[in-house]
Amino acid sequence: MALMNVKPSQKRFSYGGQAVIEGVMMRGVHTAAVAVRNPAGEIVVHEQPLNERLYRGRLIKTPFLRGLIGLWDALGLGTRALMWSADVAMGEEEEVNFNGPMGWATVAFSLLIGLGVFFLLPTTIASGLQRALSLQDQPTVVNLFEGLVQLSILITYISLIGLLPDVKRIFRYHGAEHKTINAYEAGAELTPENVEKFPIEHPRCGTAFLLTVVFVGVFFFSLLGRPPFLTLVLSRLVLIPIIAGVSYELLRFTAKHRHHPLIRWLIVPNLALQHLTTRQPELAMIEVAVVAFERVLVSEGLIAAQDARRFAPNPKAVSPTFAIEQS
Repeated sequence: MALMNVKPSQKRFSYGGQAVIEGVMMRGVHTAAVAVRNPAGEIVVHEQPLNERLYRGRLIKTPFLRGLIGLWDALGLGTRALMWSADVAMGEEEEVNFNGPMGWATVAFSLLIGLGVFFLLPTTIASGLQRALSLQDQPTVVNLFEGLVQLSILITYISLIGLLPDVKRIFRYHGAEHKTINAYEAGAELTPENVEKFPIEHPRCGTAFLLTVVFVGVFFFSLLGRPPFLTLVLSRLVLIPIIAGVSYELLRFTAKHRHHPLIRWLIVPNLALQHLTTRQPELAMIEVAVVAFERVLVSEGLIAAQDARRFAPNPKAVSPTFAIEQS
């Protein structure tokens, strides 16, 4: 199957995904597909229909509001895909549905952790510095320091978990995900050997989104000065959807115009930060990413089910067989 069967006019949707344990999740318009290699060397695929109102309704088409879909992906769908992949990687595959009460509970818990660590903690630290150094008349400086604390927490957290062997493998699958989407957007045939040639960075990466959130947050927070602490915390919480929406639109714009000389210069920090969360993948890892992505293309009607690739045995891995489940 050559991806050249897909017409350029059909490549309009900005496909995305994320790495999971021993695998990759890819998301399309109608379906999310998670492909994971289990201990027997089999590639197990879970296909999850996406909520029609959430992913194909007005929200996904509305600028600044569609950034909330990105938050759902990162905190909800992605977290639950990660949990499922852990079961498969340990040989404990279970029937699972990524929607419903379990999904909302996971999103709520992830949001609370994210808000506490990456928003409220930097706000508290910056406010303490403001009092200690008597910087009440320099709110811009304090807000800039708050942004630097956010960025420092982000980089430190990613760097520390990146030292763990299991996380390093996830980061290699992250590289496989990026390479696969880069190859698709370039119109290349999706063979592991072709995909391997493409870069591990991608301008729409979630890591780039987080960095953009930090910079956009500094801008918005500077407009508000430094009100009393409780008002300050409330303002941070209220502004999160706005910051996420603006950050998402900036990321889309820079990704669309990434070949412009000025935009190439502007996205250098985003691409550089991705080297903390991506590594060069093995061919066997790229195989898994391509399987997940082609299942999404099948759900979109862009390729036929019988054309989805079945890989020849890899000399460094058990010859993969496929089990596909749908919720």
